[in-house]
Amino acid sequence: MIVSASYRTDIPAFYSRWFLNRFRAGWAKAVNPYGRQVSTIALRSGVDGFVFWTRNPGPFRDALAEVRRADMPFALHCTLTGYPRALESSVIEVERSLSLMAELARTHGPRVVVWRYDPILATSLTPLDWHEENFAQLAARLDGVADEVSVSFATIYRKTERNLAAAARAHRFGWSDPPPEDKRALLLRLAERGAGHGIRLTLCSQPDLLAPGIEPSSCIDARRLEDVARGWGLDRRINAKVKGNRPGCLCHESRDLGEYDTCPHGCTYCYAVGSRTLAKRRHAEHDPESEFLLPPPWLEQKEKPPTLL
Repeated sequence: MIVSASYRTDIPAFYSRWFLNRFRAGWAKAVNPYGRQVSTIALRSGVDGFVFWTRNPGPFRDALAEVRRADMPFALHCTLTGYPRALESSVIEVERSLSLMAELARTHGPRVVVWRYDPILATSLTPLDWHEENFAQLAARLDGVADEVSVSFATIYRKTERNLAAAARAHRFGWSDPPPEDKRALLLRLAERGAGHGIRLTLCSQPDLLAPGIEPSSCIDARRLEDVARGWGLDRRINAKVKGNRPGCLCHESRDLGEYDTCPHGCTYCYAVGSRTLAKRRHAEHDPESEFLLPPPWLEQKEKPPTLL
């Protein structure tokens, strides 16, 4: 089994102590965000490896070191976009992110880091031409650090549209969802820019935009974890089937530890946070000694929660 931690929140940046406590315990509890079922997820026995997702791996050094000492391979998806503060109000500075990604590659091996330039958001602050130049500058700095960049265009959910509209009013910018042909043309240019620095571009769960030179992503990638293990001198074979969670997703089967509305980064385009105020409150109330990242309030009622349709 592969454990994902987490595409629903930034555990390395904000919940590193909780993860380390649960890793030492060997298990954690998580709530299905759709059916509200409570599951116990093993974190040692039967675990083939971990995939971590973050914008700031700095606070996670000790956790990574302990996971490695347990001979459990891991990969980190590190999101780095370099957007203006009007879109990303509190992420770490670009230079800090680049330094941390390079440190990860030096410490744990070149297959550990996956760069995420995701999502691609078209605004009057970040038009498509801006993305090509911005991406090229970042790719040049990540030459030898990451061998893959996973990208996708922003999916405008209702909560995303609400948050973007509020930010646009506050900071006086416009935004749009470009037509598919413009998106595809940009992806091809980004793929060429990345290839010049040994970075393969893959597209996350947007099969309608695939074209020769643009490969689909497998963000939860058992083969990458095997390569990481091999680089550490371990012989590891991971028998995991492809089980994507949406159309076009080629991820291997995994269990996720995260909770929505718990990341206080404040990115206006985030699909995982409907309210930054709520996310900040939940982060402040978080108990690193809990078996849950965020205990469901209905557990205190000591009765089975209603089924949500």
